[in-house]
Parts: sequence; C-alpha cells; structure tokens
Amino acid sequence: MFEKILIANRGEIAVRIIRSCKELGIRTVAVYSEADANSMHVQMADEAICIGRAPSSESYLRVDRLISAAEIADVDAIHPGYGFLSENPHFADVCEKCNIRFIGPSSRAMNALQDKAVSRELAKKAGVPVPPGSDGVVETETEALATAKKIGYPVLIKAIAGGGGRGMRIAHNDISLVKGYHTARNEAEKAFGNSGVYIEKYFENPHHIEFQILADQRGNIVHFGERDCSIQRRHQKLIEETPSPLIENKFKDLRKKMGKAAVRIAEIAQYNSTGTVEFIVDDQGNFYFLEVNKRIQVEHPITEEVTGTDLIRLQILIAMGEPLKLSQGDVHFRGHSIECRINAEDPFDDFRPSPGRIEMYYAPGGRGVRVDSHAYAGYVIPSSYDSMIGKLITYGRDRREAIDRMSRALGEYMITGIKTTIAFEQMILQDPDFRRGVYSTGFIEQLMRRGTQ
Repeated sequence: MFEKILIANRGEIAVRIIRSCKELGIRTVAVYSEADANSMHVQMADEAICIGRAPSSESYLRVDRLISAAEIADVDAIHPGYGFLSENPHFADVCEKCNIRFIGPSSRAMNALQDKAVSRELAKKAGVPVPPGSDGVVETETEALATAKKIGYPVLIKAIAGGGGRGMRIAHNDISLVKGYHTARNEAEKAFGNSGVYIEKYFENPHHIEFQILADQRGNIVHFGERDCSIQRRHQKLIEETPSPLIENKFKDLRKKMGKAAVRIAEIAQYNSTGTVEFIVDDQGNFYFLEVNKRIQVEHPITEEVTGTDLIRLQILIAMGEPLKLSQGDVHFRGHSIECRINAEDPFDDFRPSPGRIEMYYAPGGRGVRVDSHAYAGYVIPSSYDSMIGKLITYGRDRREAIDRMSRALGEYMITGIKTTIAFEQMILQDPDFRRGVYSTGFIEQLMRRGTQ
C-alpha cells in the first residue's frame, strides 16, 4: 500500500485524485505554482509544495522540481493526472530510476505508443484499420505535397506529439497544405517541443468515439465501453456521453468489434494502466484508429457513472501491483451519462478565454448530478493554464433522463464575474438533432452557422 502520493498536476483533476486517495487512506502532496497558491487542491491535500512561477514551463513541466518535491515529501508514488507530463516517457523513466512509482503506464509502454505515427504502425500490426496517410513523420514540404496527392484531399496535418487540437490543420488544396504544414509544425514545436507532423486522410464530419481501457501489470486488460466525444470545436471536446447514440441507434455490433480492437492494441503495446483508444467512425459504420491517450481522460467520470467503478482508485491499485480483479464479463453498463466541460470562455465571442475572479459560485446538485471542479467564490482563474474550471456530469436511466437532468443542472449552475460555456451548452442540449442523437464532429460549427443566419 502506498502511504503518500504526490500529485503532479493542478485544478479539478488534482482534486479528483485527492478524493480517491483519501478513500484509500493514502496521504497526498500537492504541488503548485505561485499562481495556484489559493487553488482548491492545495487546500485539500495533506501537504503542499510550491514548485515555481506561473508559466507551466517554470513549474508543472519541470521534472527536476517535481522529483525534488517528491523526495522532500518522501512519497511512494507520483500521479501525473492528465496533460502536462502525464504522457512523457522521460518523466516516467526518471520516476522509476528514483524509486518513485509512476501511476500510469511504464516508460516502455509509452515509448511503444510514443507518438501518433508510431501508434498507427502498431495498430496496423494489431489488424486495426487506420486512415490512409503518410508512413511516419513528414519531413519536408515536398514530401507533404506528394503524400496529399497520393491519398487525395482533404487531408489532416497532425502533430505526432500532444493533442487538444494543437499542431493540427486541415488542407483542401496545395496552397492550404503548404501553409498548414508550416503552421502545424511551428505550433507543435511551441506546444510540445516536437515539431514532427504526419498526414492522414481527413473524413468530413465523422464521429469521434473512444474506448476506455484498463490493464494491470500481469497482462490482464478490459475495456469499459465507449464514449462519444463528437461535440467538439476545433478538435476541443465540449460535451461527451456514454453510450454513444450512433452505436446504440445504428451500429450496435460496433461496440464489440471496437472494444476488441482497443484491447488488442493495448496487448501489443504491453500496456499497464488506464488509457483511452480513440477512433473515428463514418456514417457507414466503418471505424479507424486515431491514437492512444496514455493517461486518465478528462471525460472518465461518465464511464464511472455507467459502470459503477472508480477508475482512479483502480489505477492506483494497479500501480501498487494489485491484479485486475475483474474480467470483461464482469463489466456491466447501466443507464446513460453525459458530461459538459465548464470552461471560462465566451462561446459567443469565438470562445475567447475569460480569466478573472469568480464573484459568485453555486454548483448544482440533486439526484444523478456530479460536479468535478476546483472553483469557488472568490477564486481567481489564472490566465496561464487551460480554461476548463470544472465538469458537470449527469446520470439517468436512459439518454432522455440524462439530458433532462443535465438541462436542469446547467440551469442551476451559477457562476458570475467571468464568462462561461454554460449557456452555450444549454443551447446544444435543446437542439433537436442533439436530442435525437444525430450529430458528428461538425455539429458545433453547423449550430453556430444556423445561429448567425
């Protein structure tokens, strides 16, 4: 049993990890930047250590400072949360060499899935379909043009490292390809310290569906069903739900096929922790592998709601060497769950970030409502980090009940002093197409176009 864990993250995910640790009887150590001195995770942890100034390059991304804090606090393990260093094999390797358990996949497993181009090759080896694209990193503009000509426009230029829509551009012709290629490389270099990109076929308005997996250190792997993450803007997810209405309404056989594909990829990579295998699905029910997110996902709560599991708890237990005490047949799905990301942004002004002081904060409650957040009245949202300040999750016996409960909960959620995405998400929930479960990754752009007509 771990006695003490350092959480190498901030915000709502740090609070979420602290809660699971407390239930396991494990003491926690928070790290924080100067901008996060009054953050909720600092108040909730048993100990807290400042690791630098506000920029993440001077705090949350500093491996040396995180390891120093871990050694000062004499912790057994580090949980990286998501983002920052959560998918960094070097950080995992340093932890292992310092005799500190990294609560996530091993550096070996991460290296097997070190970037999206390598992951494509692994998926091919597993017999899982991948979108037509380049064989590895595209090194030059000339090679990019040749690749696009071979697979046909439109194409997607993607950073091999990172995610969240950064280092990603769509090209419909040679001119936009050349511009997008250089822009994506520059953006990827700034965001991830790696300018490498690859190119693949771009599918117009596909469905973004991912599978939650969990693997122990003995080769046992199960999946916990799918999440539909197609409600997104510029590749940034806004609303997620499980089960996927596309699979439920049109392609029920896909759940088993895609679940097996996700597990097979994890087997070949010798994966050992929580992770998410992402796919795109077209309107004909064809699916293609995208990437493996080698960490806990932002949207993991909806999976917890429909399966009755605590994924963070299981992740910690696996890191301690515990075997996975369930098989695929033990995973049962009940009801429906939806998550809305509550962001400090103005969706009616091109989603411009809205940092600042929260004047009033009232979180919704009631049956089937869960709020994962680090926000409170008087909290000042820093401009240095991601704009997400919380997640609102609802659960219902079916999709209609989950939607109605989410609509009610959004109406109760009161945050003043800053702009948020709450009203925009309420608008999405009232849209007839969304309520029928008929949507794809182009839904938000289509909704906004209709709103301006």
